[in-house]
Formats: sequence, structure tokens, C-alpha cells
Amino acid sequence: MKKKDYRTINKDSFPSEMEISFVEEGRRQSLVYEKVTWPDASGEPQGLRYGENPDQKAAMYKLVGSYVTETFHTNKINGLKLGDDQFVGPNLGLVCDAKLIQSGKHPGKINMTDIDAALLILRYLADDPACAIMKHNNPCGVSQAGHLDQAFSNALDADRVAAFGGAVVLGRSCDCSTAELISNCYVEVVAASSYEEGAVEILSRRKNLRIIEIPRMDRLSDFQDRRFLEIKSLLDGGLIVQPSFVCLPSTLEDLKLAEAKRKDGTLVKIERKPTEAELKDLLFGWFVESGVTSNSVIYVKNRTTLAIGTGEQDRVGVARIALQKARRNTLERIAFYNFGVTYDKLIHNSQFVIKRSNSHLDCCRGAIMISDAFFPFDDGVKVGLEAGVAAVAQPGGSINDASVIDACNEYGATMVFTGQRAFKH
Repeated sequence: MKKKDYRTINKDSFPSEMEISFVEEGRRQSLVYEKVTWPDASGEPQGLRYGENPDQKAAMYKLVGSYVTETFHTNKINGLKLGDDQFVGPNLGLVCDAKLIQSGKHPGKINMTDIDAALLILRYLADDPACAIMKHNNPCGVSQAGHLDQAFSNALDADRVAAFGGAVVLGRSCDCSTAELISNCYVEVVAASSYEEGAVEILSRRKNLRIIEIPRMDRLSDFQDRRFLEIKSLLDGGLIVQPSFVCLPSTLEDLKLAEAKRKDGTLVKIERKPTEAELKDLLFGWFVESGVTSNSVIYVKNRTTLAIGTGEQDRVGVARIALQKARRNTLERIAFYNFGVTYDKLIHNSQFVIKRSNSHLDCCRGAIMISDAFFPFDDGVKVGLEAGVAAVAQPGGSINDASVIDACNEYGATMVFTGQRAFKH
């Protein structure tokens, strides 16, 4: 690959319109899509720069209409309905209605799917300012705070190394103080519902930064319980379809104290109830976890991710990886705020006087551990408990739930069941 390949638009050959139909017993429901384009530097309409890689063409389509045909009569409908599942209707665009305020390089597939992956999380975090920094459709850091600039700073500090070159998605209109912080970092994309006066000028200091406005983001909470149709294409040209995931626990009251029966039929319950602050972190963490590629385990504290373990094959392994990341992220913050360098540069440069400390080992003390699926044994949860986590959220449902509850009780930790698995592939 050459450097210019990453800047060149790989013009697609996909049509300007696409239609998908679902037919059953003579009744046809059809969805109508239009290809999304934006003006390039010369003003010519262009679609996505390329797909996942520069040698892959790609197109993005917006749902613009839906209709049903029965015995030669055609009527408009408000989105596809299959059985009990009502899918999101046309003309409710989020990413598909994105406005390019400054494009730098024309956006590609991953830029837009990163924003969309952030919105899947931020739709549940609309009550306070929130920020998600994304990379390869997974969050590097997510935070919710009283002010947007603090939420961004927290999300960046969650994993400064992973956030390099990522996509910053803001759950509020971007103000000037947040824009100043963003402009001091290298990120490729910033997306918000709008930009306050002066914010775009500040962000424009980064000439290649893609500044994107998504107007309907100010109504993002409307999408909390709306399902869309997920379509996965297979090697042989076939398809797998499913309704999208929706978090069923949506309030603090939906989180249930863990209890389970032992093999002898006796009931075991979690002994300590979560504090109000722990409950807020547990729910926040579950919302973030729902947007992370499985198998995953994350650690959270004060409505900010400490570390995000993604896409591993075993739950004990991902719990350990996330813990290692949390400790490394702590060292990165120490290096940055005290010396202005990365941790690797710090330990390999003799000009810096390093005070050896193991304080980073306690970074998860009092934190929250979230798992997207149940712990089949107590070894996975003990990774967090031994590091000092105070509370755990997981779906429950393992035949060994009782031993996991026993482990939490032994360490004085609390645990809630969400009653829902949150796999994402």
C-alpha cells in the first residue's frame, strides 16, 4: 500500500437506489434506500472513500421509504414489521444524515461505522453530557460527567494510546472548551449534534479532521428501544438477519440482586446491596458493555471506563486483559500528566527521573466489573475481585451462579444480574 491509497476515493459502482423485499403468503413488504453522498473538494458528489480497506469499494444507503403490496394494492408503511418486531422507519437518519462541515480526507466506511457504534452506546446516556471515543467500532473510552469537556477528558484519559487517531462522538452540542481539548489531540473524526459559535474554527486547526454534524443526535434517546434490521452477508452469498440489540435493563430498578440455587436446592443470595453510586456505575457500565465486541469484560469507575477488554475467546482471559489494560492506562496517565510523554518513552529515556511505585496495581479498587455474558465458573469474576472491584454486573444464568455469588460474598463485593446477555459480533 502507498500513502496516497489512503486518501484516494475508490469510486464505487453501487446503484443510487436499493430495494429489499420480504415476501410471505403473497404479502410483500419493501424497504427503499438511497445512496448517501457528500461533495468532495471539487464539489462533486462522492460516496464513501472506501470500505474497510482501500482496495474495497463501499457505499452507504439511507432508508427513505417503505411500502407493502397485497393483491395488487400498494400502501406506504412506517417501517418493516415482522411478527412482533417493528423496525425503525424511514427518514429518521442519524449517521445517514451526517453533514460534513470539514472533511479533510473524505470519510470512509470505518469512520461512519465508528460514529454509529458510538451512538449505539450514547443513546442510553442522554441524561448527562457524555463522550465515546471509538476505534474499529469499539470504544477506547466512554465517560459521562456534569460537563462535556470533562466527559471528553475522562474518555481520553481512559485509554490515551488507543484513542490516538480515533473518532470522538459527543452526546451534546460541541462547545468551545471541549473543542479546545479535542484540537490538542490527534483524532480523525469528531461528531456532534451541532457546534456552538467558534467551536468549528477551533477544530479546524486540524486540517485533516473530519468535522461531522448529526442533527438528530439531540433526540438520540428516542432510539433507546427502537430496533433496526441487522443483515450479515455470508461467504456463499447468503444472509443472516436479526432484530438489533436493545438493552432491557434501562433503569436502576431493573438491576436485580444476584441470587441462585445450589445443587442441593438451597438458595444463596448476594449479601451486600450496591450503594447508589455503585448502581449508577453498574447501569452505565452495562450500557457501554452492550456496544463492545464479545467476549468482553470492562471495568468502570465514576461513570468512566477504566479499561475495555474486547473480542476474546475466553472470559477469564478477557477479564485479565482488561485488568492489565486498566493498570497500563493508569501508568500512561501518570506519564502524560507528569512528564508529557507516553509510558514507553518515560521508562526508556534516562532524562526522566522515575519514582517507582506500584500504585497502578490498585487502579480497580472500588471499581465496577461488567461482563456481557455469565461467568461459567468463579475464576473469571475472581480476576476482578482479587484486584479490588466492589461490584459486578452480569446476565446470570450459569449452572454455577451460586459459586460466583459465594466468591463475591467472600470478598465483600456486591453483584447484580441484568437478566440479559449482550453479545455483539
